[in-house]
Amino acid sequence: RSVREIQMSKIAFGNESIVGSLTPSNDRSYRVTNRIQEAKKPLYAVVFNFIDSRFYRVFVTAGGNRITLYNCLEDGAISALQSYADEDKEESFYTVSWACGVNANPFVAAGGVKGIIRVIDVNSETIHKSLVGHGDSVNEIRTQPVKPQLVITASKDESVRLWNVETGICILIFAGAGGHRYEVLSVDFHPSDIYRFASCGMDTTIKIWSMKEFWTYVEKSYTWTDDPSKFPTKFVQFPVFTASVHTNYVDCNRWFGDFILSKSVDSEILLWEPQLKENSPGEGTSDVLLRYPIPMCDIWFLKFSCDLQLNSVAIGNQEGKIYVWDLKSCPPVLIAKLCHTQSKAVIRQTAMSVDGSTILASCEDGTIWRWDVVPK
Repeated sequence: RSVREIQMSKIAFGNESIVGSLTPSNDRSYRVTNRIQEAKKPLYAVVFNFIDSRFYRVFVTAGGNRITLYNCLEDGAISALQSYADEDKEESFYTVSWACGVNANPFVAAGGVKGIIRVIDVNSETIHKSLVGHGDSVNEIRTQPVKPQLVITASKDESVRLWNVETGICILIFAGAGGHRYEVLSVDFHPSDIYRFASCGMDTTIKIWSMKEFWTYVEKSYTWTDDPSKFPTKFVQFPVFTASVHTNYVDCNRWFGDFILSKSVDSEILLWEPQLKENSPGEGTSDVLLRYPIPMCDIWFLKFSCDLQLNSVAIGNQEGKIYVWDLKSCPPVLIAKLCHTQSKAVIRQTAMSVDGSTILASCEDGTIWRWDVVPK
């Protein structure tokens, strides 16, 4: 059923949001097909490449001062492709995202405790740019799906920045009077509205920002030939909308069409609709439609992932279990709960493959787990 139908059923049920049952439907079964001990340090991030269809089975991990690229092969095999160790031994990468240059060569952009974003050219295995500007650690990097030279970064310094990874320019800084009041933990570009993105953080709010009136700066960033530090970076102080649907840290948000999926340390993911008032910027209502409970998920920095078509969402918890929810059903249906006797460490992030048939987990103990759908 569509989200619109969900809304109609919600109106019929009265205005309460609908909570999913934790009894798995087992519509799909997954089994562990691989486990790799990559490092001794926590692996904070694992991400499939959804930017370039040539590399849909390639993924990247981030942890310690290392970024590693892998290929997800048939039959559960995983092959390491290349690895990059930052020259700063004290670096600890928290986040990584795929991007690409204007001539379609693949990049990965990684950031962490040092606040510097390293843009690595995958073909040449060299650093293409180092993006310097954040005053503290970088908690998340996301790439604009239509213009994958553009990335946004969420930082402990209470700001979000928009960068052009091709030219290395910081285009816009979202901070100030209407900005976040504490660490920004997650950001996400709207899938179809190129001007919009959402951010969330420790101040418990989720903010929707528009770049529409500053788009000339974005265009200028592609043709700028002078020193990047001389670019007229613009401060944006006011979001178009601020939502308070959670009462605690919000550490992951993703668009679901015009709706938003967001997760807080209250052990649940919410699906809600931001309803903006057209003539009064910043105001509006946020209607929570569905709730996806995730047991033992009450520490911060646990990030969920979806397949490309947004059919399902996967999230790990602090006991090493993964919950896979169906995003197309109402009430919410738990497709599967993935457990393994040796998977006990905190799962910091999951990555779902394009069609959802493979789920990867990056863990606090430096392991990567691979789960694959069992064919019926």
